[in-house]
Amino acid sequence: MNILVSGAGIAGLACARELGTRGHAVTVVEYARHLRLTGTPIDIRGDAIETVDRMGLLAKIQKQRVRMSELTQFVDSAGEPVARIPLAEISDSDDDIELLREDLVRILAEALPDSAAIRFGDSIEALTDAGVNGGGVDVRFASGRTGRYDLVLGADGQHSAVRRLVFGPEEDYLRHLGVYFALADLPGEARSEGTNSIYNVPRRMAGIFRYQGKAVAVFQFRSEPIDYDHHDLDAQKKILIDAFAGYRSWRIPELLDAAHADPGFFFTSASQIHLPSWHRGRVALVGDAGYSPAFLSGRGTSLALTGARFLAEELERCGNDHTAAFARYEARQRPYVTYAQDRVHSGRDRMLPTTWAAIAARNEALQAMRTTPHGPQRTTTRRAGENAE
Repeated sequence: MNILVSGAGIAGLACARELGTRGHAVTVVEYARHLRLTGTPIDIRGDAIETVDRMGLLAKIQKQRVRMSELTQFVDSAGEPVARIPLAEISDSDDDIELLREDLVRILAEALPDSAAIRFGDSIEALTDAGVNGGGVDVRFASGRTGRYDLVLGADGQHSAVRRLVFGPEEDYLRHLGVYFALADLPGEARSEGTNSIYNVPRRMAGIFRYQGKAVAVFQFRSEPIDYDHHDLDAQKKILIDAFAGYRSWRIPELLDAAHADPGFFFTSASQIHLPSWHRGRVALVGDAGYSPAFLSGRGTSLALTGARFLAEELERCGNDHTAAFARYEARQRPYVTYAQDRVHSGRDRMLPTTWAAIAARNEALQAMRTTPHGPQRTTTRRAGENAE
């Protein structure tokens, strides 16, 4: 089959790898001029580990493993540690793999077969079901190109253009979780050693994360939905700076200056996508485009990987009958998405207490957990869906 994938993120690259190795001709179209490599470390969990193993990529991924989250602490305004995040809060099992997003993106891109190609600097502008004219989807691109494809997969993230064109406006499916997230490069801290630090003021956090000779400023803040242009970097920086206006404690002013200066600044909302179905006709959604669990869950990457695998496997099993394959893909993936989306609220409350009293109570509770004999216990019991993010 001739398959078009929108988006060259983790979901799109995984789809291209899984489909291309099964004999399909895959074109990945990406709005950006290059692969997006920014982002804090991500996790591969549960059945997603089996997925990358079947791709033949597990050994390469394990070589890039980092343990950044195990060295993360909350600090006070003087930078002194007040509590650590317990390991039981970070992962579901010792088998979870944490690595840099850029490393996973590179590994997936380098593993693409010859039958898969990426076209940068272009995007889908219109989709039309060819219907009685032979089947397929007629596509018009922003560049002016046109083409017909047997299937189109939207793997273009939370603000998916494919979803908007086929399923309707984003606001019909996006559920805002009340949090925004930002990242900025800290070149002056790049060679610094030490733990990762998180500092809270009510409804906000600022932090410094260090890994493999790099450092980034990390921000989160609670807010009602904000209307902004997702491609306007200056507007996004202003939103962040305004959110922390008036707070001068710890290193907040310095980190905001770094965000203002960073041309690679990243900003997004913590939002989920809830759709009654992830497919319509010859179009299907994979990853955040169809079922973003929000970064607060720590499971978006795993869902992208297993979603790509399930979809490719079902197309193969159904003899390329896309209607049956899409339904089977959704039936397999839906329980894991539901589980992941239900996990976000405790993480939000832990990272962003709403008052100074709540911040103090959180710190005291974490300190008590560390002094309890044997410390916090992990559970090895998994609920339905837990082992396949």
